[in-house]
Formats: sequence, C-alpha cells, structure tokens
Amino acid sequence: MDDEYAKLIRRMNPPRVVIDNDSCDNATIIQVDSVNKHGILLQVVQVLTDLNLVITKAYISSDGGWFMDVFNVTDQDGNKVRDEEIISYIQKFLVTQTLENDEVLLPSLRGTVGLMPSEEHTSIELSGTDRPGLLSEVCAVLADLHCNVVNAAIWTHNARAAAVVHVVDDVTDCAIEDPKRLATIKKLLRNVLKGNNDLKTAKMTLSPPGFTHRERRLHQIMFDDRDYVKVRKTEQGNIEDLKSGPCITVYYCSEKDYTVITMRSRDRPKLFFDIVCTLTDMQYVVFHGVVHTGKNEAYQEFYIRHVDGLPISSEAERERVILCLEAAIERRTSEGLELELCTEDRLGLLSDITRIFRENSLCIKRAEISTQGGKAKDIFYVTDVTGNPVEQKTVDSICEQVGPNMLHVKWNPCHSEKLPEEGTISYLFGSLFKVRTLQSLKLIGSYT
Repeated sequence: MDDEYAKLIRRMNPPRVVIDNDSCDNATIIQVDSVNKHGILLQVVQVLTDLNLVITKAYISSDGGWFMDVFNVTDQDGNKVRDEEIISYIQKFLVTQTLENDEVLLPSLRGTVGLMPSEEHTSIELSGTDRPGLLSEVCAVLADLHCNVVNAAIWTHNARAAAVVHVVDDVTDCAIEDPKRLATIKKLLRNVLKGNNDLKTAKMTLSPPGFTHRERRLHQIMFDDRDYVKVRKTEQGNIEDLKSGPCITVYYCSEKDYTVITMRSRDRPKLFFDIVCTLTDMQYVVFHGVVHTGKNEAYQEFYIRHVDGLPISSEAERERVILCLEAAIERRTSEGLELELCTEDRLGLLSDITRIFRENSLCIKRAEISTQGGKAKDIFYVTDVTGNPVEQKTVDSICEQVGPNMLHVKWNPCHSEKLPEEGTISYLFGSLFKVRTLQSLKLIGSYT
C-alpha cells in the first residue's frame, strides 16, 4: 500500500524540467523539481553524464519530500547545450525516469563470472585479482571460443580488476544462448581469473533483465570486491593496509542532524556521477549539496543520512565511507599513456592488440572498447609493469607491430599540477542550509 501511495503521489505531482540557456553566460542551466525518492539524484546525474555533458556546478536540495536540483552543464568543448534534439531528450527522459519505480539493486557478484544473454549480445561480468596480461588472456579465451567483443569496459584499482564485456557469436552476430557453450565460457574464464594465487571461486549469475548501465555495474562489482581496502606488498611479500588519496572529510552536523561530507580532488569527466553512484549504493541519501569545479579541481559538499534516516554514528562507518569515496574517485582516474585504436573490426582483434601490449611489458589500467558500423574504436590507458610511464621506444615498437595509422597516441597530463591549498574555494559553500542563501542565488523558489 505504501508503494502504491508513493506512485500516486508522484503521478499527481509530475516532475518539472526547465532548461535555460539565457540566465548564465557560460553554461546551460537545468532545473529539476520532483517528488523525492531514493535514487532520484543518481538517475538525473546518470542521464546528463550519459549524454557526455559536463556538470560544472550543481545545487541539491531534497528536504520535505521534494527534490529540487539545479545543474550548470556544458558540452565537451565547454559550450552551452543548444542541440534541440538533446534538449528534448533531456526533458522527456528525466520526466520518464523520475516517474518510474525505484530501481532494483543487483545481487553481489564478488569474485564472479556472470553471464546474461539478451537479444543483441551476451553480457559477461568479470572480477578478480589484477595482474599483468590478464585482459590479454581473457580476450584470447573469448576469441578461441568464437566470441566477438562488441563493447566492453575494464577497470583496475587497488590490485583488483573488473570488466563488463558484451560479446556476440562471430558467425550469427547474435547473442550466445546455448547453455553448454555458456558453461564452457564460464569455466575457462573462471580459470583465467583464478590465476596462480587467487583462490576465489568464480560463479555464474544471471543478472536481472533490464539493467544495462555498464559503468554503474562496474562500481557495484568493485565495491562488492572491496577494492576500497587499499593494500601494498611489504618487503616480505605480505599485504598490508595503505590509506591515502583525495582530501575527504566526514563529520557530524549537530544543528541539522546530518553527516557532512566534503571532497577536494582533481576534476575529471564523470566524477560527480561516480560519487553519487557510490553514496546511493551504500544506501545514503543526499539531502543537500553543492558541487563546484574550477581549473583542474573539484569541490563537492554533501549533507547526508542513511536511508533509515540516521546520520553516520560510528568511527568505523565514517572511515569506511571515506575509503569508499576515495575508491570511487580513483577507479576512473586515467593513468599512464592513452592509446586509441581505430580500425576495421574483426574476430580476435582485441586478443591480438592486448597480446602485443603484454609482449611489450605493458599493463592495461583501464580500457573502453566499442564497435559501430563495423569499425572498432578502443581506448587503453597503459603503464609499464612497474606502473611508470611507457618509454617512447616501446611506443614506437607497438605502433609498428599494430600497423600504420591504426594506433593513435596521447600522453596523459593529468598528474602534473598541484591542487590549491585548502580553503581556496570553500567560501563558496558557507551557510548551505540557510534558505535565504539558495533563494538569493535564484536557484530555487520557496515551496513552503
């Protein structure tokens, strides 16, 4: 009855989406007003992120059962969003998303090989201990089994690796549905993931239908795999905890009975999405917040409670939140050399490329694989086996082996500049809960 009543309230108060290109000189302002529900902030941010829009500022308020958010966005080139098709899509899709039921969280797949056939492709989810050559071995197995990779995302973090890979049969170009063949794929990939030292047993799990957001799923897989527990090897070869990372503080605000989270880190694409995704999956609700990005830096401040209505109550929980947010920031950080492969797609292409990387002692830290219209466009972030930058002679050798005009090289400059000193932008976010502050910025009206 409670669920049906919540649906009725949402339909009696349909969401309102306003897109304004006149009020701000350098960004498009998107305002979303709706009945509040858990996960709605993630839904909105996910829509904007999937359109490759850059959120430069955000103001969040969701007290009293009403959700009122304002986003300043640009395209990838820093321009306002003026494409009428994109504007119409945002308005229609956000209204549809906010009227839908709360999404169902997927079950834990820690240390697993998950397989999910659909009409277009078979989705394979992998997680395990990271090691040099792991992706090459996975791709070789898939090629030998006549599975063509049509798109994939691979992340590594804190000695763990996760991947969501979509494959089709190389003959029919359709999803693989034969149970015996799926069992063989699972068995062989499980053996690859186990390696020599990882004793975790891979399991086959069918994910619920309709869940398609690959990056959201990667966050969940790595969270379930506890990649937020930082480790390093000691001289004796043992593993010990290692805590370091972006500047994150978590403290209790007694005046309003919220837990306050502040984060300062280097800015990068999809950072806001990654943070909101992690907080949502940890069952926290953002009631108020501000996001501001400057030159190569980002500041985020959130006032949260758990879904049960309580703030963070223990030191252990506070430390866990900090570790999980650090992991969310670091998972997608671009490390090393960026290599972009553009060529005709074929069975075994990914296996051949990753084999060349392995033979030249490169480690793949992150990868985005895509195909469209028979063309493959793959992006790899690589380092040498020690985690250091790749030498130019190695780059030249790889380009020669891959073939002319197929591999494009871009050096990643994101590790060069130092973040400003603490407090350089914090003055922007004082008195967040004073209603006159948000109203004076003309971001929201009074709903009381």
